[in-house]
Amino acid sequence: MSDSLKQQFRAYAQGSSALHVAFIGVVNGLFEALNAMGFADAADLARRTGLDTAYVARWCDAAYAFEYLDEHNGRFCLTERGQAMRPSAPQSLMPIAVHAMLGAHMAERAAAFMRTGERPGEQVVAERETILPWFGAMLEGNFAPLFESTICPAVPAFAEVNSRSGFAVDLGCGNGWYLRALARRFPNLRGLGLDGFAENIAQARRLAGAEGFSHRLDFVEGDILADFKLPETADLIAMNRALHHVWDRRETLFPKLRSQLKAGGFVVIWEPNWPSERGMLRDPSRRGMAFQNLTEHIQGNHLLQADEIVAAFREAGMPAELYLFANGNEAIIVGRNE
Repeated sequence: MSDSLKQQFRAYAQGSSALHVAFIGVVNGLFEALNAMGFADAADLARRTGLDTAYVARWCDAAYAFEYLDEHNGRFCLTERGQAMRPSAPQSLMPIAVHAMLGAHMAERAAAFMRTGERPGEQVVAERETILPWFGAMLEGNFAPLFESTICPAVPAFAEVNSRSGFAVDLGCGNGWYLRALARRFPNLRGLGLDGFAENIAQARRLAGAEGFSHRLDFVEGDILADFKLPETADLIAMNRALHHVWDRRETLFPKLRSQLKAGGFVVIWEPNWPSERGMLRDPSRRGMAFQNLTEHIQGNHLLQADEIVAAFREAGMPAELYLFANGNEAIIVGRNE
């Protein structure tokens, strides 16, 4: 084994450690607290955050080692790298740290379940109490910029729904970021989000209220395929990176979606676009997709090819249009109830 290969993998390991240290600082409010304080020693930072002083002292050493913190006379301050990890920072790097920790958790679960074949479902995501509260923020940080800058302008269905002061439903809404993004862009649109995790619904309601959207957006806890009845037929039903979770029930799902749409209404599906050839997974932009597909297996799912979704719409009697983004890795499929 060459020394260069060893050095490469040691660099991988060090990068993983750097993101784990950042995750600890993110979920415990250490980056935000130190930003507010300017300079602080470990004891002051522990008091400010209500954390154990000995743990905070050791975290400060680790954060200093990975250049999130600088130190002057025993007091710490954020570096540029540390500032970028603040969840409130513009274009925050927080989603990368959360994603790294989620990946580590899911890799450990995959290693264990591979021995038994067990596939426990979506609840595996909620097993770690520090991860689930940040799951929605991670998705928002990763995907909201692409949605707002590129997808929204390219998909006419959104503007059409706004022109009729329409009602939009987001199934599997997470922290509500998708509906909030639509509400910011389209002032006539109303929305309802549905999610199976109470933590996500609480976040979605709080964030919508903070942006002044409580009169236009509501969020409720529930299952996509349960006996959930919309308060009115919808002009748009969205599923963002959620269809693969219920793909095995598509013969029930697609007719149900159509039945709850107004005439001329839209179903807008957003999914990672699984490549048609294995060799495409070697592209650096798709390696994460390959790992995600492994972890999706734990939850009883697999990633889909966009053409499969288009075909499912057609089988349900809805013509569909396909839009590809991000080098073809992100697919938006829009079905219309004609």
